[in-house]
Amino acid sequence: MSSSAPIDASPPSATAADEQPPAEDGWPGGLAGLRAELDRIDDALHALLIERAQVVERVAKSGKRSAYRPGREASIIRRLLRQHTGGLPPQTLVRMWREMLAGTTSMQAPFAVAVCEPDGGNSFTQVAREHFGVLTPLHAYGRAAQAMADVSRGSAAVAVMPIPSETDTARDAWWTGMLQHEQPRMHVVARLPFWAPRPDGAPGVQALVLATTPPDASERDRSVVGGELDLDVSRARLTTALNAAGLTPDTVILRRDQGAPVAHVLVEVEGFLADADPRLIGLARVLRQPIVLGAYAVPETGGAA
Repeated sequence: MSSSAPIDASPPSATAADEQPPAEDGWPGGLAGLRAELDRIDDALHALLIERAQVVERVAKSGKRSAYRPGREASIIRRLLRQHTGGLPPQTLVRMWREMLAGTTSMQAPFAVAVCEPDGGNSFTQVAREHFGVLTPLHAYGRAAQAMADVSRGSAAVAVMPIPSETDTARDAWWTGMLQHEQPRMHVVARLPFWAPRPDGAPGVQALVLATTPPDASERDRSVVGGELDLDVSRARLTTALNAAGLTPDTVILRRDQGAPVAHVLVEVEGFLADADPRLIGLARVLRQPIVLGAYAVPETGGAA
């Protein structure tokens, strides 16, 4: 038998093996040096987070209209994605900043979320958690009217609602109530999820976010316009009127509910529209009293990263 190491010899300790310098880059100090560098970076990041929170506290005292600014949040994340390089997945960057933005928003004013879960599941709740943070107070309801009522009475800052569809029942077509000019007025202010593609296991639902504060523009937005029209107005005629007015439609939902004297329409158009946008006047021949229901920052598809 050939000679070999004693069979009862102790194997090299894991710690000793770990502390050897990395073979590829030969970092001075080995793994211990790398860990010390990570600790230094973590401490610097934490110091910057504290500094950022102090600035947020000053913003909260400035008397601005609302702590929740979804357009500005979208602009921040887009800017960071444009700057991002290296091996850290861009979706991790988005996840980190969404959690931080949720935390700093709650520093400025109480913030709770109402969620409509029409089918008794939890997909919309998961999407809300992903966007508004795991520690943000959240209440789920089976009916759209219940979630919207929370926002109307101030129990919640926002409501997360299913994306409208032409196949919705009259009860589930929550957006038609926004055409009645009720007070406080609600606005579409965001669309969820903000990041795609979706990882395995993530809910695939799409949602709109409602708030009583108007939306703020980001650099890339879509606006939501609603109104009433005569029952005999076709989709083609409406689309022609939109294009003639200089509004490029992305989605058109047309509802002719049985027994209703008028049809209801919901249109998503490119760009950010204000209530007084002159292009709305051009729709008056087809769409009765067109109203801007809100706007949202176009979600990121991952291409910028």
